[in-house]
Amino acid sequence: MRQILYVSSSTVTGDKADLVTILEQSRHNNAVEGITGLLWSDGARFLQVIEGPTASIDSTFERILNDQRHYGLLVQRDVTIDERQFGGWTMAHRRATDPVDAYDARMRRLLTGASDTVRNPFLSLMATGSISA
Repeated sequence: MRQILYVSSSTVTGDKADLVTILEQSRHNNAVEGITGLLWSDGARFLQVIEGPTASIDSTFERILNDQRHYGLLVQRDVTIDERQFGGWTMAHRRATDPVDAYDARMRRLLTGASDTVRNPFLSLMATGSISA
């Protein structure tokens, strides 16, 4: 299995970025492809981790690379993994504008199985509310 963590900038900033559509399509595709992961958006940037079978990650990441809704994609981690760090959910999502209390507690639970390299960027976002390159 393969895991990729990346950050990118949105071509459409703020709530105009159609995250609902992105998430619905991602969740559908990920369920079919056997991919799990986590997506964070602060309205201007995306931080996402995806994991799953290597062939599925290869084709999914190719779609991500060619997606015109973002630019400046920077891969922070691209590794082979022995087991999933993000359980069975197809794509959890967290926006900087979401209420902090209950959602952050849920995010911390979801991130429990992730490696420090993956968990720490998301925890940093939860603390600051924004993505730094």
